[in-house]
Amino acid sequence: MVTGLQPDKAALARALGIIDTYTDVTGQRRDMADATRDALLAAMGVDPDAPDAVADALASIRRPRKVPPYLICTPGQVPDLTISDAWCLTYETGATEEGRGALPALDLGIHAVETGGDRCWLLVAPPALPLPPRGWGVTLPLYGLRGPERGGVGDYRDLAVAAQALGRAGAGFVGINPVHAGFSSDPAAISPYSPSHRRRLSTQHVAFDGADAIRPAALVDYRASAETRARAAATAFASEKHDPDFAKWRVQEGDSLTRFATYEALAERHGAHWCDWPAALRDPAGQDVRQFAAAHNERVSFHAWMQFRAETQLAAAATAARDSGMAHGLYLDLAVGTHPYGAETWSEPGAFAFGVSLGAPPDAFAADGQRWNLAPFNPRALIDQGFAALAATLRCQLRHARLLRIDHILGFERAFWVPDSGAPGGYVRMPRDAMLAVARIEAARAGATIVGEDLGNIPDGLREALGAAGILGCRVAMFEGGRAAEDYPAAVLASFGTHDLPTWLGWRAGADIDLRASLGTIDASAKAEAHAARANDVARMDAAMGAASGDVDALHAYLAATPARLVALQIEDILGVAAQPNLPGTIDEYPNWRHPLPVGVGDLADDPRIARAAAIMAAAGR
Repeated sequence: MVTGLQPDKAALARALGIIDTYTDVTGQRRDMADATRDALLAAMGVDPDAPDAVADALASIRRPRKVPPYLICTPGQVPDLTISDAWCLTYETGATEEGRGALPALDLGIHAVETGGDRCWLLVAPPALPLPPRGWGVTLPLYGLRGPERGGVGDYRDLAVAAQALGRAGAGFVGINPVHAGFSSDPAAISPYSPSHRRRLSTQHVAFDGADAIRPAALVDYRASAETRARAAATAFASEKHDPDFAKWRVQEGDSLTRFATYEALAERHGAHWCDWPAALRDPAGQDVRQFAAAHNERVSFHAWMQFRAETQLAAAATAARDSGMAHGLYLDLAVGTHPYGAETWSEPGAFAFGVSLGAPPDAFAADGQRWNLAPFNPRALIDQGFAALAATLRCQLRHARLLRIDHILGFERAFWVPDSGAPGGYVRMPRDAMLAVARIEAARAGATIVGEDLGNIPDGLREALGAAGILGCRVAMFEGGRAAEDYPAAVLASFGTHDLPTWLGWRAGADIDLRASLGTIDASAKAEAHAARANDVARMDAAMGAASGDVDALHAYLAATPARLVALQIEDILGVAAQPNLPGTIDEYPNWRHPLPVGVGDLADDPRIARAAAIMAAAGR
């Protein structure tokens, strides 16, 4: 403890990366309120009202170190690190080596060296990932693949069928929204971007024989699917729970799987969110949790087996994609955060910041800013733990994908934390270069390409850093203001829209504007202004395409002609769907994530609209 000094919360906040001022998208300067600073300090584990805690934390940060907390290195080269004392090097494999002087050259991975009581994480990453050749693919809603006539939630077997059809047509990838583990005990929790655990898979897409008997409906019925799937799963587990392949896989997955399966069993008994559980069950390492797991071993085993089923079926979909000729296969999506009271935060509470949510500052679309109800990584913990949580999360996705989208990669530079207290939000600086190095490590292991969603209030220098790392950015034509096709950058994935935006037909008609007006989020005057602005946007887009008919073929030809290394076509646009998949800022007001495709997955292979889109891509040399 430091004595005789006046603790300086502002200095500590700056040292911890809390940014005291920023400029929003309108150009307005916003200074951080004291209440926000204190809330963010508390989220990082420092009591702002305890002078000793503030002083000790500041002294710890400022103390001289023998080595830096981390160092980014190049594979096969000696780390640029001067160590005067004896050191102990721990390789990623767990093997150790002791010595003095220069360290040895290191292979790809995350290693650690300790000297004089200090530790430095050695992030050995390629300087840049290779850019992919020019290609294209299709993004689609996994949940909607069964179409309205078959009914129910699309599953991993449906994904394999879709991948085969699109791969044979010439697509290089098939993209889907996140398939992270959700809240299986709560069928109403369907948003793929509010996961329970990002290193486990959603079981709502696990296929079972006999689980297809869902009444056809205009919207996907998650609850009915959950009920039929639960019955089919119980029958299958009874005959497969002693499968030696499952037993072997369960051993390989170790304690991480056991904790997740225990959480699932606890959630069945006590509710989806651990904040509602008895206090003794909120500690995953506690005696009460161990006793519960032992007493409910059958249910724990069942939830572990469900993960085995999900992993096996997603792997089969990835194989089907590659066997169909796809260059990348599955294009998966990593959510920016995790639910604050789900399995991930329960299993590893030390990795996260609590008392705050990820969000976005005020902008033209949300005057009060956005709160996403997602727990952020604590940057202090991320560094202290050698970026293990980030590396493992990326590795889980790259088991099955050779193309990965990182949602809101702006959070690698700075993350906007919104306090639970109601104080305004503020930015926290993240260890960007280290996080990008970890992404390169995991992508290089898998031979994968990374796409970073770099949309919104973009920090200075981020896009340049992504480009230097070989990580593709995103360019959404809807936001490009009629940019000429040839003016797009090369190191990007180009698309017309995203899952959070209107479709091609909906955008041209201003359907999203009318929808917001019907929900009361904009008034008549704002609606008229928005439609006028949209008409101008459509005219500029038509001019850039050289067509004014709204023909989707002209849109696809425009995207194909860009220098963008990758182009993603949305299945909704190919098939002429008007309704957008998700309306941000709504939960029950709009049927988010519930729209089935107008055709079932079995009909995609013979659909002439897909063949036409493929021909346009091929004609452009993709």
